[in-house]
Amino acid sequence: SNFPKLIIQGEISNCKHHSTGHLYFDLKDAAAKIPAVMFRGSQSGLARLPKEGDQVTVKGALSVYPPHGKYQLIVREMDFLGVGELLLKLEALKKKLHGLGWFDQDKKQPLPKFPKRIGVVTSPTGAVIRDIIHVLRRRYAGFQLILNPVRVQGKEAPGEIAAAIEAFNQYDLADVLIVGRGGGSLEDLWAFNEEIVASAIFRSRIPIISAVGHESDVTIADFVADIRAPTPSAAAEIVSAEKAQHLQNLKKSGEALHAALVHLLNRYRERLMGYARHPLFTSPYTLLGNAMQRVDELKDKIDHLITKQLEQRRLLLEGKAQALVALDPKRVLKRGYAILFSRKAESVIVSHQQLSPKDEVKALLSDGEVYLTVNEK
Repeated sequence: SNFPKLIIQGEISNCKHHSTGHLYFDLKDAAAKIPAVMFRGSQSGLARLPKEGDQVTVKGALSVYPPHGKYQLIVREMDFLGVGELLLKLEALKKKLHGLGWFDQDKKQPLPKFPKRIGVVTSPTGAVIRDIIHVLRRRYAGFQLILNPVRVQGKEAPGEIAAAIEAFNQYDLADVLIVGRGGGSLEDLWAFNEEIVASAIFRSRIPIISAVGHESDVTIADFVADIRAPTPSAAAEIVSAEKAQHLQNLKKSGEALHAALVHLLNRYRERLMGYARHPLFTSPYTLLGNAMQRVDELKDKIDHLITKQLEQRRLLLEGKAQALVALDPKRVLKRGYAILFSRKAESVIVSHQQLSPKDEVKALLSDGEVYLTVNEK
């Protein structure tokens, strides 16, 4: 039978690039899907090869594949939905959420001044988490970093990001959250433009810093978050406090207190000396001399107390810095431990129940990574 030409818009799924050069995939929307094939000879006009999750418009015709007796779509042309359509979708959601008041400044939560538990929602293997850890180690002492690993790209990413934020809130796991990923195209960053992520950020009781992409990348998550950081490293700098600055502030406070006390003591000394020179006090000069000696003793005692306080603060900061080094995950790995990741789901394995024979896993060691196959359990 001759079928009419069709123009269909949908999402690529189950995409397979055959060794013959032909493309086999399903074209689906929220309600239905149809198998499709694009033969090698029809692919010359493609800007690139399609991949899982691509939104496309195809032109072709229905056909019956005799061996299976089923209908399939023979695709002659394929166009990827452009950035323009994504921008229209982005603007529509931005307008909706703005109308709901989700971007209002009075809805923003202040960040804690000295957070102890810093939560991070990002990929566990990208440069983002390494940059955040590096900055925090350099700038901040006494913190606990809690990573909830998620996918930051692809159709599963929005749900995982939203669920991670909700988990931090449900179990009260952090004082502040950094939610983000590295840079990329509009399509790469699209998970952070989804309403489900915006809703999780808006409803979070924990203050959230959005750190998506580079400074020029702006997403819906940036508008809803309590603070937007231009990069993940900048987000780590926002939540951290410079150790040297703390010491400098403490030193300045101590010096100011010391100077004020010395000035006050000098004033009293001058007044006492003035009284001592008065004829009325010429005779009892010994009494005044004892008083001035007592003032000197008090001054020395105050100097000692100030020095002792500064030393205690310095030792406290050093102790926290040593604790931070002790908590370094790499130290644990160097003792012979490893972190296992499922190659299929790209998630951390915490239980043998997650594994089955012949499953492939990636083991992260202190000096690299190896790939393993489960033989039996």
